[in-house]
Amino acid sequence: MFSGLNKFLKIILPKGLFYRSLIIVAAPIIILQIIITVVFFDSIWIKANKGMTRSLVAELKTLTDIYDKYDDQAEFLIEIYKKNFNFGISIKKEELPKIESERKFSPMDRSLRRELKSTFGSENYWFNTIKYKDLVEVRVKSNNQTIQFFFPREKIATSSVRLFILWITFPSFMLILIAIIFLKNQTRPIVNLAKAAERFGKGHYVNEFRPSGASEIRKASYEFDRMVKRINRHLNQRSEMLSGISHDLRTPLTRLKLQIEMLNEKGLSEKMSKDVDEMEKMLNDYLQFAKTQVQENSVTININEFFQDIISETNNNNLHFIKGEDVILVARKNALKRCFNNFIQNGLLYGKNVYITTDKTSNRLIILIEDDGPGIPKDQFRNVFKPFYRLDKSRSLNTSGVGLGLSISEDIIASHGGNIQLSESKYKGLQVKISLPF
Repeated sequence: MFSGLNKFLKIILPKGLFYRSLIIVAAPIIILQIIITVVFFDSIWIKANKGMTRSLVAELKTLTDIYDKYDDQAEFLIEIYKKNFNFGISIKKEELPKIESERKFSPMDRSLRRELKSTFGSENYWFNTIKYKDLVEVRVKSNNQTIQFFFPREKIATSSVRLFILWITFPSFMLILIAIIFLKNQTRPIVNLAKAAERFGKGHYVNEFRPSGASEIRKASYEFDRMVKRINRHLNQRSEMLSGISHDLRTPLTRLKLQIEMLNEKGLSEKMSKDVDEMEKMLNDYLQFAKTQVQENSVTININEFFQDIISETNNNNLHFIKGEDVILVARKNALKRCFNNFIQNGLLYGKNVYITTDKTSNRLIILIEDDGPGIPKDQFRNVFKPFYRLDKSRSLNTSGVGLGLSISEDIIASHGGNIQLSESKYKGLQVKISLPF
C-alpha cells in the first residue's frame, strides 16, 4: 500500500530540487491558510450571518404583526424605522412577484431564504439581493396586501469578509514570493555545480568555477574544483611523459636506420629495417594516444558539415554519407575527427564501401558507421577496445599498429559523455554505433 503511494507521489511530484523545496515551504502555508479560512467562514462569518439574518427577519415579523393587528399605529412605527434604522417600507396591493432564479450557492441568500421560509411560510415572501448594489428588497404577503421592505445589505452580511480574505491571502503570497527568491539563490549554486560536473564529464575543460551558496555547497564545490584540477594534472603528466618518451626514442631509431644502411649484409639489413619501421609505427601510435590527452577547447560543430569535411579530406568514392537532420554539437573537433577517421580508415581497409548515417533522439546524436568487410566475431566486440589488443582472425583491425586505435577512439567518445556499440551491419560487415549527447 505504502509502496504504491510512494510510487504515485514520485510520478506526480516535480523532479527538480527547487520545485520540491518550494512545495515543502509553500504547502504548509497554503494548508494553514485554508484551515483558517474554513474555520473563519464556518465559525464566524456564517454564524454571524445567520444571527444577523435571524434578527432582521424577526424585525420584519414584528412590523408585519403590528400592521396586521394595529393598523392605526403601523404608520407611526414605519416612520420610526425609516428614521432610526434606515428602512424603506411601503404597502402595495399587489401579488408577490414570481421567483425567476435562486442563488443556491450564495451564503447570504441561503440564510435569508431559510429564515423567511421558517417565519412566513414557503409562499408568503419574495426577496432580491442583486437588483440594487447596497440594498436588499424583501416583500411579505399580509392580509391580501404586500409589504415591501428595503434595508441596507450590511444588516445581513458582514462587510469585513473581503478585507479578511485579502489580508489572509496577501501575506501568503508575500511569504511564497520571498521563499521563491531565497530558494532560487540557494539552488543556483547546486545547478551550477551540476552543470560544471556535466561539462567535465563530457570532456570540456572547466577552467573558472567559483564556489558559492551555503557552506555545505561551497565545500562540495571546492572539493569538486580540487578533484578536477588533480585529474587534469594527472592527464597532462601522463600525456607529457608518454610524448617525451616517444620523442626521445626517435633519435636512437634514426641512428639505427643510418647504421643499418651502412651494413654490407643485405638480408640482415632488411630484417633489421623492418624491426625499426615497426618500432617507429609503435612510437607514432604512442604519440597519437598522447595527443588525445592534450587540452583542446570545445567548439560548436554542425555535424553534417563536419562529415562533409571528413569526406572531402578522405577523397574516396567508396565513402558514402547519408545526410540527416542538422545537429549542433559542442565538442573537441580535432579529437572527434581523429576518432571517426580511425573507424572510417578501418572500414575502407577491410571492406569496399563505408556508409555513414546520422540520426537524433530528443537529446542524443546517433552516428552509424557501417562497412561491407568481413566483420568481427561477436565475442570479440569488447576485447578490441582494450589497449594493445590485436585480432588474429577474420579481421585484424590493428595489423599496422600496436592496438591503440580503438582504445583512443573509445576514450575520445567517453570523454564527450557518449558510448560506442559494435554489431553486424546490414551490409554483412561491421556496424559502429556512436551515441553523443548534445
